Parts: sequence; C-alpha cells; structure tokens
Amino acid sequence: MRWWDIAPVLELEQELFPEDAWSAGMFWSELAHARGPHATRHYVVAETVPDSGSAAGSGRIVGYAGLAAAGDLADVQTIAAARDQWGTGLGARLLTDLLRAASAFECAEVLLEVRVDNTRAQKLYERFGFEPIGFRRGYYQPGNVDALVMRLSDPAHSVPADGPVQGETHG
Repeated sequence: MRWWDIAPVLELEQELFPEDAWSAGMFWSELAHARGPHATRHYVVAETVPDSGSAAGSGRIVGYAGLAAAGDLADVQTIAAARDQWGTGLGARLLTDLLRAASAFECAEVLLEVRVDNTRAQKLYERFGFEPIGFRRGYYQPGNVDALVMRLSDPAHSVPADGPVQGETHG
C-alpha cells in the first residue's frame, strides 16, 4: 500500500466498516512506519486486473491488509475484502501475505482482534491456526461491540514457504 492507495482504501473501509472505519490519518500514520530499514509495518492492497486498454496499475482496489511488528510479536491491524470478493479466497491470500511478513520480521506470534459477530473472519483465522485467547469488551466503538482476541504461534509454519501469494497485490 502506498499513499495514493489511501483514498480508494478509505472508500472500501467506509463501505465495510461504517461505524468504526479508520481515518485517513490512521492509514497515513501506519504507512509512515512501513518503509525503510527500520520499518515495523507491512501494508498491502489487492486490486483487480486492469482492462487491456487501462493504464498499468489502474485496477480497482478490492482488498487491503496491514500488520504491525514489535520485537517477536506481530499484530494484524486490519484486513478487508470487498463484498463482491467474499468467497474468492482473497481474504486467505491477504492473510498469507501478512503471515509471511510476520515471518520476515522474525515474529514468533501473531495476534489479532476480530468482532465477535464476524464469524466469517473467525473461520478464516481458525483455518490458519489462530486460537481464541480472550475478549476485549467494547473494543469496537462507537457500537460497543466486543472483540475476540486470537493468537497464532509460529507463523512461519502456517503458510507455504515457496511461491508468491496468489492474486494481484502490491505493497
């Protein structure tokens, strides 16, 4: 994800998470830590393949994801796929990319929070080996929705080691 991706990502963010959407400033802050030798963040977008008559890189952004790393612990900050992409495997490809980044950051564990009412996402995380470890009451505001906290130990062994992530991503 680059700065020019923020506007289309915000549109998708508002569509998918109208009550607790991130602001542009939140994405700018995360991207400020995603480049250079001391980077602690990894953000990626997924986009459709552009039409043959389109300019290169002009596909529609249909997903995004971000990870923060600190020491040997990583945290999935955000992951989202456009509704018309649900069931296509895009969420799994984005999560695979984040787990590879966690391994590159040499993280031993990955944590995440997921809405207790988002069973679709919970099932995805469970397929990758995440286990529930607790709750954060009222985590998602202003709706006062609880978060299920999940943990994955040893992300390096949760994804295939060889080959690129399937799908159209850049980061």
